[in-house]
Amino acid sequence: MCNINWIDEDLKYIWHPCSQMKDYEELKPIVIDHGKGSYLYDINGKEYIDIISSWWCNLLGHANPKINEAIKNQLDNLEHVIFANLSHKPAIKLCQELIKVVPKGLCKFNFSDNGSASVECALKMAFQYHYQTGNPQKQRFMCLSEGYHGETIGALSVGSMDLYAKIYKPMLMNAVHTSAPDCYRCPYHQNRETCKCECFVHAEEDFAKYGNELAAVIVEPLIQGSAGMRIYPPLYLEKLRKLCDEYNVLLIADEIATGFGRTGKMFAFDYTNVSPDIMTISKGLTGGYMPMAITITTQKIYDAFYADYNEGKAFMHSHTYSGNPLGCSAALAVQKILREENILAKAQDTAKYLHEKLQATFANHKNVGEIRHLGLINAIELVKDKDTKEAFDSKKRLGYQIYKNALQKGLLLRPLGDVLYFNPPLNIDKQTLDKAISICHTSINEVLNS
Repeated sequence: MCNINWIDEDLKYIWHPCSQMKDYEELKPIVIDHGKGSYLYDINGKEYIDIISSWWCNLLGHANPKINEAIKNQLDNLEHVIFANLSHKPAIKLCQELIKVVPKGLCKFNFSDNGSASVECALKMAFQYHYQTGNPQKQRFMCLSEGYHGETIGALSVGSMDLYAKIYKPMLMNAVHTSAPDCYRCPYHQNRETCKCECFVHAEEDFAKYGNELAAVIVEPLIQGSAGMRIYPPLYLEKLRKLCDEYNVLLIADEIATGFGRTGKMFAFDYTNVSPDIMTISKGLTGGYMPMAITITTQKIYDAFYADYNEGKAFMHSHTYSGNPLGCSAALAVQKILREENILAKAQDTAKYLHEKLQATFANHKNVGEIRHLGLINAIELVKDKDTKEAFDSKKRLGYQIYKNALQKGLLLRPLGDVLYFNPPLNIDKQTLDKAISICHTSINEVLNS
């Protein structure tokens, strides 16, 4: 086995996600051997700072001993069981813990195995809810432009990123795509810290046109991740909540990327005074350990499905790995760590440190247009012209070039176009952040100067 070329074997068999495999001719796959804390180590012993939490899910560091122990203990008792008519203590305990922290009014938990699946569940739930409450005409969904909610057909339908969805449009549902806030390039020349969400007029206009046929609106609350970590004010969500109530439209919060302290609070909706009707969670739910997701809803929505079997109102939606005991045990360990180690308060202090260091390093850089942040999430948008906010030619793939440069120096960045972002584990230390900022700064300059 020692003579195996693992890179060649990877390329022989594996079709990697979200990749143009031809790029791998130049940038070979990096075969990771193990991880510890905020670091990954490849088979040659080289270390990489995982500043993006391995697609935003690694909440408390790799090989966290407490999460490891929880999964090991569960493994000796029950690895999996059908979740229809059967249950188990880890799932019940997890709901008992989550109901303490989710937005007010959310109380019923439907388990699935990944974020896209939880979005599909939310869409079907909203559609069937209206059908069974006397509003069968409410069949469409509204989403924000540049939004992203996953890769399955329903999730793609309520996304607005052509990179993922354009080729599949003949297969997609006819959703209403309303203009999202773009605070960096605000057409109303306002500031996200002080504005009245003048851009909300687009949602108002679309509700006036389509409100009577809308089943639900789905949003990434406060941060549109794949759009380049676009950040918008909590007021927008409060206005949307009011509008949904006026038109009897359900509000779905996709907190898959923003949940569990990523924004500085447990959930992004905690920055508002309102709650969604349905919320989807995944990623940090299990600390990035196990594929698990939950769609959470209200008693009112749940009651619309509660009837004698022959009435045909049951929610016939299922996943083989729903409520997996190993995933639930990992998620329980995450909740315990967050609570007992006061992680969110510590992360808020670290977030302040990180943003101040990024500002000191990049604020005066001629090609850094904005450093936007919420919690530990920081996004550095590179632009060709700082004054006009003109973007670089996307064909240059500058973000990708910086990504490759940083990998050589031991930093895993994986930009969103020309937006470089930091989204580290909540318990990352400041020394590691300093090192990551230094590598990022060097890589940006080396690529742009070349």
